[in-house]
Amino acid sequence: MHLPPGLSPFKALFFGALLCLLQATQAGDFWDLPPAPPPDEYGNLLIDRTSSKSAVKPVAFSHWIHRRKFTCRVCHYELEFNMKQNTTEITEAGNRSGKFCGTSGCHDGKVAFGHDTANCEQCHNGNRGYQKERFSELSKLPKARFGNQVDWGKALSRGLLSPVKYLALKPDPNVTFKAILLLESEWSGIPPAVFPHRPHTWQLDCSNCHPDLFNVKKKTTQHFSMQANLNGEFCGVCHSHVAFPMADCKRCHPEMDN
Repeated sequence: MHLPPGLSPFKALFFGALLCLLQATQAGDFWDLPPAPPPDEYGNLLIDRTSSKSAVKPVAFSHWIHRRKFTCRVCHYELEFNMKQNTTEITEAGNRSGKFCGTSGCHDGKVAFGHDTANCEQCHNGNRGYQKERFSELSKLPKARFGNQVDWGKALSRGLLSPVKYLALKPDPNVTFKAILLLESEWSGIPPAVFPHRPHTWQLDCSNCHPDLFNVKKKTTQHFSMQANLNGEFCGVCHSHVAFPMADCKRCHPEMDN
């Protein structure tokens, strides 16, 4: 925003104050951010595609319990779980036959508890806060202000966590894309967003983002906006429910004022 020439000192002061107000509003107050759940429930889901219809309690799934042991790639690429809740056609028969959660290396009765009757309520309990008493296990990990209040990226880079990257489909070791993108804001006064590929490729497969969420060619993705992110599109597919939330502005816009 540029001030018109020839303004009186009073009008210049007024426009300057207005500019400061607009920039503060653009920086966060303008957006209708979703309410934040307690840190020990951030990323927790109730999976209820068919459970209630079958007179069974929904499945409580905690991302913070699982992400310490497995990268996102294992579930959302190798095991083909959709990113959107309640859209993967998980069935008990499939689990028991070694698919979905029952895949070898997961809840197969060896690595983690299996699909025996005695274990049903460990998943089918309908309690989003199930096992919250275990949240203290994260207390020694690097802190963050939002989400689970854990900086998962720092925990990985410091070697405090060593999640499994694959079960059977090993990633191509020759794919080591590390480009850092600078995404200019279309809003006056908002600094660029910085997108580092490396933390994302460590967790995900390229196909998790390209081409369905983002075109491979820079600046060709249509309708990408902050509001779309907040609506659960683009970055918001992850950064609204599991990865650090949109309220953590400086994680993407590091030059933004607090």
